[in-house]
Amino acid sequence: MKIGVIDYGMGNLFSVEQALKRLNCEPVVSSNIELLNECDALILPGVGAFPDAMKRLAQTGLDKFIKQQTKPLIGICLGMQLLFEKSDEVELTTGLGIFKGHIKRFEGVPRIPHMGWNDLQFASTPDWLNEEIMPEDRHVYFVHSYYATEIAQNELVAFADYEGVKVPGIVKSNNFTGMQFHPEKSGAFGMYLLEQWLKGLEGTAC
Repeated sequence: MKIGVIDYGMGNLFSVEQALKRLNCEPVVSSNIELLNECDALILPGVGAFPDAMKRLAQTGLDKFIKQQTKPLIGICLGMQLLFEKSDEVELTTGLGIFKGHIKRFEGVPRIPHMGWNDLQFASTPDWLNEEIMPEDRHVYFVHSYYATEIAQNELVAFADYEGVKVPGIVKSNNFTGMQFHPEKSGAFGMYLLEQWLKGLEGTAC
């Protein structure tokens, strides 16, 4: 199975590529829309600032490509945040608008960024995940100063509690999924989640 990793110059591409290889998938790291169109599913990674990322997506036409997607797509970290309507990071910037919500900086917490291992609590179960057979240890690794607010509750899959703030960790809407953490860097449970998402593409592993 070919998994397209969207390269717009701001993603942690190597770690995602290596994780896909460990799961016996064929990663296609590219900004070429024709090559990405040939893939079975897509990953939108991201590290950096929201306005810079949106600018690069617009310059390459990848913003329109993503919004028109009908194949499964998962956004990771900044890649997840880009799927929301807007962000306050640096300056108010319009996002891709796949998910309802506003990306805002943490307020009223003792430490920013939210960095370290945190337990995911599940609000719903997507079709690619069987909660009954999930590992008991559901910790993943977060590193972020901004998080999704004002989201649609029916799109929330899992969240983490950070000093009393409910931080969306996984969201889903139709064929789009977002993970605020890096599953490929979140130990056994992070890789488990990525593997289950991949298996859910066709009901089988890569």
